[in-house]
Amino acid sequence: MYNVLTLNKIAAVGTDRLGDNYVCGDAVENPDAVLVRSASMHEMEFADNLLAIARAGAGTNNIPKDKCAAQGICVFNTPGANANAVKELVLTGLLLASRKVVEGIEWAKTLKGTGDEMGKKVEKGKGQFVGPEITGKTLGVVGLGAIGILVANVAVAVGMDVIGFDPFLSDANRAKLDPAVKVMNSNEEVMVNCDYLSIHVPLLPDTKDLVDADMIAKMRDGVRILNYSRDGLVNCDALLDALKSGKVAKYVTDFGNDKILGEENVIVIPHLGASTPESEDNCAVMACNQIKDFIENGNIVNSVNLPALSVERNGSRVTVISKADADVKSVAVAGMTGFNTKTRGEYAYTIIDGATQEDADKLAAVEGVIKVRFIEA
Repeated sequence: MYNVLTLNKIAAVGTDRLGDNYVCGDAVENPDAVLVRSASMHEMEFADNLLAIARAGAGTNNIPKDKCAAQGICVFNTPGANANAVKELVLTGLLLASRKVVEGIEWAKTLKGTGDEMGKKVEKGKGQFVGPEITGKTLGVVGLGAIGILVANVAVAVGMDVIGFDPFLSDANRAKLDPAVKVMNSNEEVMVNCDYLSIHVPLLPDTKDLVDADMIAKMRDGVRILNYSRDGLVNCDALLDALKSGKVAKYVTDFGNDKILGEENVIVIPHLGASTPESEDNCAVMACNQIKDFIENGNIVNSVNLPALSVERNGSRVTVISKADADVKSVAVAGMTGFNTKTRGEYAYTIIDGATQEDADKLAAVEGVIKVRFIEA
């Protein structure tokens, strides 16, 4: 029996897939795995029996990934599971950034009680909410992952010219792009050549303040910026200065902060990117499938802190999380039917089929080995 702790509400369509061998809930003690959405785990202490943490979503800033790797805890995310939901909200944001719809709705509320005069007042006042169409404008997409690709393609479909860049663009993802999307050579080349900018990258030390005062100065006058990724990618002080000067026409974000709330030409959405029933179900299913496969078979898919390694079972199995330079092969396994290993940075993950509990005990004594598990056939 395995214990799975939920730190946020996880859709039952996912947790039901775990089956009768799992106890799942928000009061579970001594968990073997944790399911989480937005709850912060940075202050949590992890017991030795914790095997995995699965984030029902793409971003993992709320999880101490390095600490987990050092303790032999695999951290998963669910890339692409909420991509369509975010894409639809970005498309909404493109329109809100152009047409002053939000401002118009708020102004229309002030007309209540004007009776038959409302029509005249609307015709007289609607000119203050004029905004451009997006068709024929250039959208720049920084980050061509699961979400960025969908955003780029739907923008092409509504008549925009689309340019984009991703330093890690795979051949598989490139093939998913609409042929009309022009892949540029750098983030800067995208940002200085677009009328609308949509950001889809994780918040990392080298992406913090990706859009700062220097970059904004190089951008087109009246650029409209959309940030559905993370707070911190756009420097707020530089943004507010640019909004006041008119250099930036609009800023739409799903990640607000106190500094930008209520500012003119800023639209803050309360982190609704993945807030659809379909997205929550997709994320829950993917997260639970990954935890189940890891616990029962030792397979790693979509880990953000350990190597990806998935191998079809062939008998009993021993899995080893270790430092990359650990000499795992030094332990001879008599009945071995398969040996597979992958490295990622300073860590390695090894799957040995045909191994026994005795073999697992020997492997645990190897210098640099962090965690060993024996999984019965």
